[in-house]
Amino acid sequence: MLLSPPDPSQGAAAPPRPLALWAGVEPTVSRVGDDLMDQLALSGFDTRLEDVDRLASLGVQAVRFPLLWERTAPDGLDRADWRWADARLARLAERGVAPILGLVHHGSGPVHTNLLDPGFEEGLTEYARAVAQRYPDVTAFTPVNEPLTTARFSGLYGHWYPHGRDEQSFWLALKHELRATVLSMQAIREVNPNAQLVQTEDLGHVFSTPLLADQAKFENERRWLTFDLLLGRVMPDHPMWGYLLWCGATPAELEWFQEHRCPPDVLGLNVYVTSERFLDERVERYPNHAHGSNGRVTYADVEAVRVRGARLGVCLERLREAHARYGLPLAITETHLDCTREEQLRWLLDCWQDARQAREEGVDVRALTAWAAFGAYEWNSLLTRRDGYYESGLWDVRAPAPRPTALVTLARELAAGQAPSHPVLAGPGWWRRPGRLLYPPEGEVTGKDVQGPPILITGATGTLGQAFARACVERGLPHVLCSRAQLDIADPTSVRSALDHWRPWAVINAAGYVKVDDAEGDPRNERENAHGPAVLARACAGRGVSLLTFSSDLVFDGCKDGPYVEGDRPHPLNAYGRSKCQAEAAVLAAHPAALVVRTSAFFGPWDEHNFAHVVRRELSAGRRMPVASDQTVSPTYVPHLTRAALDLLIDGAAGVWHLANRGAVTWAGWARRVADLLDLDAGLLDAVPAARLGQRAARPRQSVLDSERAWLMPDFECALRQWQAEAPPLPAPDRWDGQRERTRAGSLRV
Repeated sequence: MLLSPPDPSQGAAAPPRPLALWAGVEPTVSRVGDDLMDQLALSGFDTRLEDVDRLASLGVQAVRFPLLWERTAPDGLDRADWRWADARLARLAERGVAPILGLVHHGSGPVHTNLLDPGFEEGLTEYARAVAQRYPDVTAFTPVNEPLTTARFSGLYGHWYPHGRDEQSFWLALKHELRATVLSMQAIREVNPNAQLVQTEDLGHVFSTPLLADQAKFENERRWLTFDLLLGRVMPDHPMWGYLLWCGATPAELEWFQEHRCPPDVLGLNVYVTSERFLDERVERYPNHAHGSNGRVTYADVEAVRVRGARLGVCLERLREAHARYGLPLAITETHLDCTREEQLRWLLDCWQDARQAREEGVDVRALTAWAAFGAYEWNSLLTRRDGYYESGLWDVRAPAPRPTALVTLARELAAGQAPSHPVLAGPGWWRRPGRLLYPPEGEVTGKDVQGPPILITGATGTLGQAFARACVERGLPHVLCSRAQLDIADPTSVRSALDHWRPWAVINAAGYVKVDDAEGDPRNERENAHGPAVLARACAGRGVSLLTFSSDLVFDGCKDGPYVEGDRPHPLNAYGRSKCQAEAAVLAAHPAALVVRTSAFFGPWDEHNFAHVVRRELSAGRRMPVASDQTVSPTYVPHLTRAALDLLIDGAAGVWHLANRGAVTWAGWARRVADLLDLDAGLLDAVPAARLGQRAARPRQSVLDSERAWLMPDFECALRQWQAEAPPLPAPDRWDGQRERTRAGSLRV
């Protein structure tokens, strides 16, 4: 069995074994209108049998495995296709990992039924019986994931099919889901009397101002309905009895659950920072999209972590609450955070530590689930749009094969009972730092400051160095932005002194000579771009310090028909490209674990010298601007670059990687896109051959970057829109030297 009873020798309340690690994949088959979106297909989990081995390699004891009704038997049980599940469940058995079979996950079942259809109950029950008959050795089931949450989003808020927007639809959906759960478990137990119900639900707590205390009390009581109904607790004296009658429930329907009690063997709590809410009638403090009403009071509904001064103990408090209310075995069945890599690591560790703390207090917590192992799509819009938005999990599937992130290492350490090793885990997550607040704080603000070993960043005066320092501040990563006086990368003594003084866990080399044309005759190019990175690599390798350094698209000659990928052989045309090429080879020879990022013409919201800014400035001033029409590049938005590069550094990625926004455009085409985006006069642009721009150094006709390793950057159009939104207003024009800045913007490289 998946769960063993407590050991009597340890006392009845003592957990039976050390905290277990489970894993799960995001499997929702969502329906918006007639559009079906299958997460297993989007992530590729449906085609990669070897993903089962990946999950097992974590050291997990169980996997929440999606054996979804609508995928297995979309046209009825007589036409069910079990081959996909057969292969994967057999592989799990070979690896000694127990499955927890999920039959419906935020869906409505096959297209011939839905949550408002009474036939949903019978259909799911018959499917559950067939599953149990085919897999009689499986002992753990979740017939319906998060019934209350799904009923709200499908029956009350109208986001998901069948798009109900009233309390009657909400009750019908919830009733059908929970009756189907009870009947499914009865059918399963007719085949396997030892089968266990692992019932999941999102139990996010609602906080409020005093005026909205009654609304918060209602929300906090309603969230228990899944468990209370299954346990037969909803009687006339239950706080939700009157509400459910108002929603359309009859006393007989509620009494049915009393007569058919189906206590979960494990209560699965799905824990998310954003599930904790705060209600405030002072709507002027919050954006319009957060405003709502209960018919009596207009109020804002926002993430509690963004407004409450007190620290949220999300996981620990929910475990304590569920234990006090039910006294049943518990598991955290989802823990995921859509954020940067260090915050994902910190969230997983926080939840694990909270579960350990709860166990020490006598709470019977059996397991924590590393969720969304292969990431998730479109959850930023609650599955209501198709924008291609992806949030990575333990593996990042934006690659030819799933790429293990630092979360994989952490999960393995937790499963093995080892101390977490990643340096970024020394610091608090953003939900613990004072900077988490977006609105006037409610109560005294508490929080922890960043801590832990730093990242050293070279190139204090450059665009890239300053951008990485800014990113580290936002991400709570301790760092030191080093000037040349503090760390001269080409001086071995200076490098040794800096590493010995600050003892960093990583170095980001953003220093270098950036004037492409001047590099043709300037010895500083060789010193800063070739010799310096090699010196830095040798010193970092000797101390076991991670290293991130940058190269350029100008290591290529432009003769390839199509974009360049990491495996293409460099052949630079100019001195700048040759120095970068030399650095790549020297760095990886000295420090094979180093990360070398090739990137292209970058632009950002803070640097007034980048090409997009210069175009905006020139055209806004009504000045004509010559731009090259015969050189094609991959523009790179600096905030996207810093995020992707830092994530790779934290993941321990090594070797050469290409990071640029996806897409290809000439300099003239780029300038026209800026003009169109900002509604400026594109007629002021003179598209000319590069030979007429006076460039001293030869350039490739095209140096477009693509990747054969992973596709981590948004596309160019997305980058341009973000730049437009984030770029500051133009300064007064009377101090502008247009010719100098045009020349500078066209000649700088990484």
